[in-house]
Amino acid sequence: MKYSIAHIAGILDGEFFPGREMRGATEFVIEHLLVDSRRLIFPDTTLFFARRGPGRDGRRFVEDLYKRGVRSFVVHEAPEAERLPEAGSQQMPEANFIVVPDTLAALQRLAAWHRRQYDLPVIGITGSNGKTIVKEWLNQLLEEDFQLARSPKSYNSQTGVPLSVWQLNESHELALFEAGISLPDEMRRLEEIIHPTIGLFTNIGEAHSEGFESLLQKASEKALLFAHADLLIYCRDHDVVSKALAHAAYAGKTHFTWGRNPDATLQIRDVEKKDGFTTIRGLYAGKTAAAREHVFVIPFIDEASIENALHCICVLLHMGFGPEKIARKLENLSPITMRLELKSGVNHCSLINDSYSADLSSLTIALDFLAQQQQHPRRSVILSDILESGREERELYRAVAMALRQKKIDRLVGIGSRIGAHAAEIGEVFAGETAFYPTVDEFKKDLHRLHFRDETILIKGARVFEFEQIDHLLSGQIHQTVLEINLNAMASNLRQYRQLLQPATKVMAMVKAFGYGSGSYEIANLLQFHGVDYLGVAYADEGVALRKAGIRMPIMVMNAEESGFDALVQYNLEPVVYSFHLLQSLDGWLKRQGVLRLPVHIELETGMNRLGFSLARLGELEIALGSAHFTVQSVFSHLAASEEAAQDEFTLLQAALYLDAARSLRSALGYPFLQHIANTAAISRHPQLQLDMVRLGIGLYGVDSAAVDHPLIELQEVSTLRSTIAQIKWLRDGETIGYNRRGIAAAGEVIATVRIGYADGYPRSLGNGAGKMWIRGRLAPVVGSVCMDMTMIDITGIEGVQEGDEVMVFGKQLPVSKLAEWAGTIPYEILTGVSQRVKRVYFEE
Repeated sequence: MKYSIAHIAGILDGEFFPGREMRGATEFVIEHLLVDSRRLIFPDTTLFFARRGPGRDGRRFVEDLYKRGVRSFVVHEAPEAERLPEAGSQQMPEANFIVVPDTLAALQRLAAWHRRQYDLPVIGITGSNGKTIVKEWLNQLLEEDFQLARSPKSYNSQTGVPLSVWQLNESHELALFEAGISLPDEMRRLEEIIHPTIGLFTNIGEAHSEGFESLLQKASEKALLFAHADLLIYCRDHDVVSKALAHAAYAGKTHFTWGRNPDATLQIRDVEKKDGFTTIRGLYAGKTAAAREHVFVIPFIDEASIENALHCICVLLHMGFGPEKIARKLENLSPITMRLELKSGVNHCSLINDSYSADLSSLTIALDFLAQQQQHPRRSVILSDILESGREERELYRAVAMALRQKKIDRLVGIGSRIGAHAAEIGEVFAGETAFYPTVDEFKKDLHRLHFRDETILIKGARVFEFEQIDHLLSGQIHQTVLEINLNAMASNLRQYRQLLQPATKVMAMVKAFGYGSGSYEIANLLQFHGVDYLGVAYADEGVALRKAGIRMPIMVMNAEESGFDALVQYNLEPVVYSFHLLQSLDGWLKRQGVLRLPVHIELETGMNRLGFSLARLGELEIALGSAHFTVQSVFSHLAASEEAAQDEFTLLQAALYLDAARSLRSALGYPFLQHIANTAAISRHPQLQLDMVRLGIGLYGVDSAAVDHPLIELQEVSTLRSTIAQIKWLRDGETIGYNRRGIAAAGEVIATVRIGYADGYPRSLGNGAGKMWIRGRLAPVVGSVCMDMTMIDITGIEGVQEGDEVMVFGKQLPVSKLAEWAGTIPYEILTGVSQRVKRVYFEE
């Protein structure tokens, strides 16, 4: 369904300012909604909602979007010449504006109105965990029987839900939408948008509980999604969920429950796990009077997957699918990787693996992620047929081609009969290189002719095409010890700190030491995408590598050296000047080279006693800077102990010394410069020291002891180090383990050898019981000495452990701060010590 801009203005009850030079502006057709200017793909038919939030106003992106082809905007204030060029003015003569009091509320109102145009079954899914998995599994189980619409990825927020529901069109027969909340009253708005006919409540847990008084209150708030649903599906054994849904508001609805409770609709009698499969036996009456035993076999054995599968089984039973058909569907149930992975590939390529689904919505999300990557000048997309899109095929593949062109893709490799059949239509819109193959096997035969080298490759395919084969062919050497970096978590941590800053305060993100071990250009790409103002690196060669990887933002070099002066100028890097020797060397070199006005940063010594100009020689510094061949971009200092309350008096003394010196320098120079002294801990503990800029370091990675009890900061650990078990041994009493026989076994002790050692960055100090690893929900202590490439752990009493199983070295269940504590060091050392031979995988959920 397509709407004219005038029609949308009426739906939103907004004040409409049509562009003065738009012919038939009132009939201007809108197909796409946009809330993030960085994610623009279809400018001609896009309506941009300029959202307003803490420290941001979406109206400042309007002019840039207009230059990129967007003509329709929803804003919260009437256009004013000094803030936003007037509608129909010389700057934007074709712009259409709809003025509303609240742009987010307008987005939600439009999506709710759109939802009411369709009379079809809609499954609304909420809960603490499993929402996205259940939604995707239901899609797998039902896609043969229904034309489906569903939330892309985990679009379940106040903005994600309206964008999901906007996808509904006349071809859809069933919709699957998930909804998540973090505060009371949020679900009422999402219910109006989704308006589900079937409600599915996965479970309730502690995640995102800060805004609620109790688990019951949180469950009751989530249950508001089902206010107008006819059917409720949930686990009868979840007491809090059952209690929330026992409210009188849900009394007149049909409750389809499962669990061991004898009152459950599907009463679970037995669950047996064996050889990677789980057999579930339960009693179910269906529409008959007598209950009979049903047997379901799922290809998973973990508790979360069993619970998620039972929710799906209940949906299938309600829809009338027979036992045989359900059994066939469950056989093909496959794991869901709800994340985009970035990793190294063959021939210096970078790979983005998104090979579990292919539809237009998820393609645009994947292309956004691809566009963030600047490390290679060339980008390729390997794409399968897009199945059951609900759109006419010619229109669909022209839209695909438009998206590829908009994101500046250099090459498309299409695999499948349908995409190949529309090669001509794609070629009319997409000007890049193309190659088409009917099957993955044909692509593999021709792989050597495609010459993938020094490029970023997106692998995007529907499940039936088994693009995992392509991922395996193009992946680089795989060490089974992997450091995973969650880019969503890092972006979230950045937002957590930004909410504490004044609107004018800039952010310098520290990415020295290979991005605290997490990678340099991959992290810098993310930070550039999210609008960080500065990057800080340790040495010039780190900055050069970032420039070569496409990073355009300002970069400060903490430790400039004379041998790197030419690189500073060639790659537009800004050095820190901390001594008179360095100042004179740099100034002399710039004079000889005829270079003027190189931006530099002046470091002052206020108590750290590491680097920096002594305040006793401040007058001498002022004279030297007055005649220098460079421009002072900033003046800064380092706080020695900002995280420690016991050192606050010293921290405030440092700040006072710095501010006095900065004032004196500013007076002597006669022009302004940026002032910064606050590091990660000071952002939360000393907000008065924000000044012009803050330097955010390890807090980006989710580690900040100063923020642990801060009411506004909820950090997520970014890095997870995983390895696998190479071998399991059953030992006799008195047998020894490892070098120098440091470990001595007791009778019946079971030892697992893990593929990680001190050459990978696992400290030797964690040997002999000091360190532990997380496996199958338990901590397993290290036994004996840590070897160069292997470490042994005691898995006695931990059930189900097998060779090849994954082991967590640090991550969500085992924080890196705990590992550092055991090793007698700090998280910085653990993170930066992870060897470069350990494969990095970057993912966005």
